Amino acid sequence: MNQDIAFTLLVVLLTLVAFIREWAPPDVLALSILCLLVALGLVDMKDMSSVFRNEAPLTIAALFVIGGALEKSGAVDQIGRLLQHRVKGGVRASIFAFSVVATFFSAWMNNTAIVAILLPVVLGFARSKEIPASKLLIPLSYSSILGGCCTLIGTSTNLLVNGTLKDMGLEPMSMFALAPLGIPLAIAGIAYMVIFGPKLLPSRSSITGSLEIDFRTTPLHHLLIGEGSQLVGKKLLDTQLGSREAGIHVLEIRRRGARLMVPLSEVTVERNDRFLVALHRRKGGAAKAEELFHDIGAQELSVVDGIVSELVVPGESSIVGRTLAASDFRQRYNCVVLAVHRNGLNITSRMAEIEIERGDTLLVITAVNNLPELKATRDFVLTDAPEDKHGSPAKVPVNRRAIMFSWGVLIAVVLTVTFTDILNGMGLGIPAIPIHYAAMVGALALLWSGILTPREAYQSIDWQVLLMLYGLLGLGMAMQGTGTADWLAKQMVNGVTGFVSPSLLPYVMLWLVFIFTVVLTEVLSNNATAVMMVPIVVRLADEMGVDMWPFIMAVTVAASTAFALPMGYQTHMMVYGPGGYRFSDYLRTGIPLNILCIVIACPIIPLIWPF
Repeated sequence: MNQDIAFTLLVVLLTLVAFIREWAPPDVLALSILCLLVALGLVDMKDMSSVFRNEAPLTIAALFVIGGALEKSGAVDQIGRLLQHRVKGGVRASIFAFSVVATFFSAWMNNTAIVAILLPVVLGFARSKEIPASKLLIPLSYSSILGGCCTLIGTSTNLLVNGTLKDMGLEPMSMFALAPLGIPLAIAGIAYMVIFGPKLLPSRSSITGSLEIDFRTTPLHHLLIGEGSQLVGKKLLDTQLGSREAGIHVLEIRRRGARLMVPLSEVTVERNDRFLVALHRRKGGAAKAEELFHDIGAQELSVVDGIVSELVVPGESSIVGRTLAASDFRQRYNCVVLAVHRNGLNITSRMAEIEIERGDTLLVITAVNNLPELKATRDFVLTDAPEDKHGSPAKVPVNRRAIMFSWGVLIAVVLTVTFTDILNGMGLGIPAIPIHYAAMVGALALLWSGILTPREAYQSIDWQVLLMLYGLLGLGMAMQGTGTADWLAKQMVNGVTGFVSPSLLPYVMLWLVFIFTVVLTEVLSNNATAVMMVPIVVRLADEMGVDMWPFIMAVTVAASTAFALPMGYQTHMMVYGPGGYRFSDYLRTGIPLNILCIVIACPIIPLIWPF
């Protein structure tokens, strides 16, 4: 081991600790690691720019735009809502129906987007059928991951592996290269969840149920403070309107026609102030509207529909790492937070001082007509669809032209890449069109057609994922350029050679690589795991004198089969709060599924891709 290898291994170890401990957002960590590699001389400064020439992030960005068009058009939402009315069976039938839909769509779209679209649909279905949401949400997350293993564009990990192979001068994967392995795993995974899910999954309510919120709808009152009101000239929090104990929640204050964007603690009530307030308290006992308004000398101008809803905080939300007070939450989002759900616990006191974390679920009161604005911020995953009112889905206008055109673009991209690759391999002189070019043309077609505006296209791209990928590609470059991958491959082969015969060595190494990748993915980003493992297994195959493809496929699929820990995949965190889950729920249901994937994949891989 030379000095460069030692430094590279130290950076890998630092990367593991940084991602596990979440010292910073993933994109910040990844780009910092890239700069550190350059500073240590492990990646040449001239080669640093080559990271940004990798086609994988460009492909992913274009596919985000196509997925954004499908999301905007309501293609997935319409099918999900159709299931709400057509599924007549019990828990098993419900798990099967939503799992099949999530698996199919996640083979073509971003997994996170699929779960975000279907989450409010599944929750609404669970409420209407009186099925615990906890029976359906983990299967929704798991099936979205399994679907992503079926095609090249199913998940960013697949595209990142493909881009890494091209950077190494190796043959890339075709569009459906993963299908012979991904489809059996998806079928087995769905069967496992349908058969064993109802027994393994808890019967637990969401944060709304655990806090005994009896009524999810609540009226919101517009009040005008008259000249003779006893509140005029007093600090708001010293008045009856500032009493949270009585279930009085101030959502908005307007003064002289403009919203007052200051903390409630700084507000002094003035004549003609207009308030939007909710009277809502757990287990009842909130102040009575007529009595309260009469006592404080306020005139009720109107009543609007309010809702007690749950907002899931994704990793890319702008409020992650900030307190509710620092983010001006009430003023910015027109919501009042009743509780914060984190790690299976409901926090109901001193909430303004808590730093918001990825995966937190906020129980809020807001106006029903504010839900579209909350969704537009992209700071939350909504558990109530913007069209919902009083728990009943309203009819959503369907843009059939947008749906058909968006699907047409996606199908055209897939067929173009697939058939030009086949025809090129037949020696017909037709050039193979790469996925990044086809996806870019497809995204531009959606923009020219007006299905998406440029602003909507930019908003549909998960920039955090792209920046993280660029940073992680530098780590793969360092492992290959410094010889670290070669050194690790030799150590792995030498460590196992003494225990197994040469004929069995590739099979044993395949099992070890798959298991190690699964374990690493549970605690580390799936993309980071793939970037680190691909150079190692390529050198590993070369060291044993066998074909690399069995090991490439093992790493690609294993890096997307993180089921045992809630932090293993972002979709797990999205359903954690709404499902009322605990850490142990993922262990109980995820570890058997991990084992099932290992037991199925490792024997199948050598049959499809011989050593």
